[in-house]
This record gives sequence, structure tokens and C-alpha cells, in this order.
Amino acid sequence: MRSSRLYRTAADLRQAFVPTFLAAGPRVLKQNRGNGGQGIWKVELAGTPAGATLISVLEAKSGSVPETIDLSAFICRCEAYFTEGGCIVDQPFQSRLPEGMIRCYMSGCRVVGFGQQLVKALVTPPSGPGDPLQPGPRIMHPASAGPFQTLRTRMESEWTPEMMSTLAIEAASLPIIWDADFLYGPPDASGNDTYVLCEINVSSVFAIPDEAPAEIARAMALGLRRSAV
Repeated sequence: MRSSRLYRTAADLRQAFVPTFLAAGPRVLKQNRGNGGQGIWKVELAGTPAGATLISVLEAKSGSVPETIDLSAFICRCEAYFTEGGCIVDQPFQSRLPEGMIRCYMSGCRVVGFGQQLVKALVTPPSGPGDPLQPGPRIMHPASAGPFQTLRTRMESEWTPEMMSTLAIEAASLPIIWDADFLYGPPDASGNDTYVLCEINVSSVFAIPDEAPAEIARAMALGLRRSAV
């Protein structure tokens, strides 16, 4: 099973996650609040001794190392994420994570640039002493960058319109600047890259590609003209 799930209560997590997890392979659990990788966990089966289910968990925050823990104890640890209306998103772990993440910078419905970065969060660190794994620099690219045109086309003509339809968002209500992070999914039958949505950001979006501010300014000016009519 490769689908994502949303758990709104600890009871939902206990009821739905365990059979999903046991059948689906490594998963990623993510609380809906937090930063710096806090509350984002890679979870995979480590063993099933009598009367227990052992799992290996790795948190995304810097310096984390894998921990083996009983599944029920880990779920108890996650209960804190449901306070004050919180929830947990459950996604399949993407095996191509070490190849990096692509940030798609948007202004309204249009792509205005890309940022490509090697990520170390949820990548198992090497054993032994030494500095923890560090992410690589985010390399900025204009919207016209050749390697990302398939992603750009799908984002502008397919995925953003589908999101707007699903969430009942009008074009005028989209943020002037927002972004969507993508990981590489399994290659398709022709060997072409596929993309898996990691998350969408509508705050703390900067820094942005050098070419993006002009597009953002045009979008703002257009919005102001429309509101003045």
C-alpha cells in the first residue's frame, strides 16, 4: 500500500497505522507542527519477538540516530502530537530520498523558480564517531531550467488546478509566493523520473531564486489592478 493517510486522533493512529505499517514497508510519520525536523520519523520493522513488534525509528532533526523501540511505546510517544487539534500525516518512505529534494517556487498558479538540495534528514547516518550528516546547499534555478520542465508543466497544468479544485481555492486566493517540495519517486515504465509531493509551504518561503521577485511583483501588480476594478 503506497497511499498517504491522515490521523486526527491517537485512536486513529493505533487502529489504522499498525496494519498499514506492517503491510507497506517503511513509512514516514509527520506531525503538523514543528520545525527543524522535530516530530518527523522514518519508521520500519526491526523484528517481531514473542509478544512484541520492534521497530527502528529515525527522527529528521539534525544529529538523530536510529533507535529500536517497541511499536506500542512509539505510538504512545506520538500521542503528544494530537494536542490542541494536532494531527499526523503518514506517508510511504521514498527510497530515492538521498538523491535530493526539488523545491518548486510558485507565485499564484505559475512556477517562478526551483531550488535543488541534497537532504540528510531521515537518511541513516554512518556508524562510528564523526560529525552528523549535513544537508547540501540549496542550488537555485530559474523557472526555465531544462531539467525541471516536466515538473513545471505538471505543476502548472495539472497538480495546482487539481489542488484548487479539491480545496475550493480560487486563483485570486492563491498566495503571491508559496512553494511545494518534491522527492523523486520510482522511475516510470520508460525510465523517466516521477515526483512525490513532500510538503507545501506558505510561510518562511524565502530565500528564493534571483529570477522570482520580478514574477512575484508582476503577480502582485495584476492582483492590485483586478481588485481596483
